[in-house]
Amino acid sequence: MPENKREFTFTRKDYEQLCKIVDKHTGIQLAAGKEDMLYGRLSRRLRKLNMGSFGEYIKLIEKGDKSEEFGEFINAVTTNLTSFFRENHHFDYLKESLLPELMKRNRVSRRIRIWSAGCSTGEEPYSIAMTVAGTVPSDWDVKILATDLDTDVLSHGEKGVYDISRVESLDKRVVKRWFMKNSNKHPTHVKVRPELQNMIHFKQLNLLQDWPMSGPLDIIFCRNVIIYFDMPTKQMLMNRYADLLIPGGHLFLGHSEAMHNMSERYSLCGKSVYIKKDS
Repeated sequence: MPENKREFTFTRKDYEQLCKIVDKHTGIQLAAGKEDMLYGRLSRRLRKLNMGSFGEYIKLIEKGDKSEEFGEFINAVTTNLTSFFRENHHFDYLKESLLPELMKRNRVSRRIRIWSAGCSTGEEPYSIAMTVAGTVPSDWDVKILATDLDTDVLSHGEKGVYDISRVESLDKRVVKRWFMKNSNKHPTHVKVRPELQNMIHFKQLNLLQDWPMSGPLDIIFCRNVIIYFDMPTKQMLMNRYADLLIPGGHLFLGHSEAMHNMSERYSLCGKSVYIKKDS
């Protein structure tokens, strides 16, 4: 969009400063050509704050976590694209191979721990929960930690309410089993059943800061997240994930991501599915 047609002054220097702030606080490196995307997402914030330029907005958020606006800034720039059973082959693998294996391995403890890192609005952890609930006996202790940097999407996921269009592509039996009509006042929305919500704990987490959990974990989903990081950050994350996983634990990456040059602590065992080596 040409600068002179924009509602707010947005210079090349503004864009570069914003990219540096995003990189510093989230580790996300915005690709070239994202000016219009960033302008569109942040313009709403400028309007709400009655600001006239991005330079003014940058001065506000440069205070980082000390600024009340900073959380809104992070929420605005974080990308959240997801759907139920996205990359369905992962859930087939989970149901047909991994969960039966874990039921044998953990037959004494009857305990399974899963982390959905970068859970967005909750479709991924709920898809995991549906798969678990349809495979693992109900008396097992299964917990799913669902984290994201964006507090808005976490709130959405925790409520478990979705536009009915989000489930129209799912098998009708799945919808009938795991979703309820939200209310007569909201006929265009559905709500996930309580037994799925009870399995999941939603929590705000910055992957580049301290992690509150100590593990061990059986499974980590981190799909379509690391594509935003540079190689040293990717390598750091892969090793931190390995530290939390049990020997033989599984890590799921996105379809466009690969372990190449990131870590020697995993072996490929499926399509973008990795197993932590015993050593």
